[in-house]
Amino acid sequence: MLPLLLASSSAYRRELLTRLRLPFTSASPDLDEQRLPDEPAIALVKRLAQQKAEALTAAHPGHLIIGSDQVAVLGEQILGKPHTFERAREQLLAASGQQVTFLTGLALLNSSSGHCQVDCVPFTVVMRELSQASIERYLRAEQPYDCAGSFKAEGLGASLFQSTHGSDATSLIGLPLIRLVDMLLEEGVQVP
Repeated sequence: MLPLLLASSSAYRRELLTRLRLPFTSASPDLDEQRLPDEPAIALVKRLAQQKAEALTAAHPGHLIIGSDQVAVLGEQILGKPHTFERAREQLLAASGQQVTFLTGLALLNSSSGHCQVDCVPFTVVMRELSQASIERYLRAEQPYDCAGSFKAEGLGASLFQSTHGSDATSLIGLPLIRLVDMLLEEGVQVP
């Protein structure tokens, strides 16, 4: 089996990948993650997932490189990482009582053969009606400023949801393990 490399500095993605009980290392790709003009959200996350994997091929020949990227979509608006309390509050106020779809792009690149599998795994949540006070309490407790749409689903963010819908709950956190196992199997990797 080729060594696995996670092209990410995300602690959330590293924690998810450990669930597969496969040895891996991680490295952060240096990448401009800006959206292209008029780029649809699905195309954006698939492109960035693949580019993250490709960015590490020269430094890591002979690896299976996993790239992933995520955005939250509210109506026609893409919600990225808020980075600030104020932006996070705006995102959550807008999402209150609404349906938000998380799109997670996933790429598995064999840096030996150049074979790259790319997919997008959607996961939808219906938000509770949120008061400004409850949003501010959540933000102070979780500080989800590095999470798409200001949702930290692996923590208190789950309390913001009325319901969830999707085939792979791990995609909500940023690394769809069910789809990743399919990709690894295609590369001949047996997951315990």
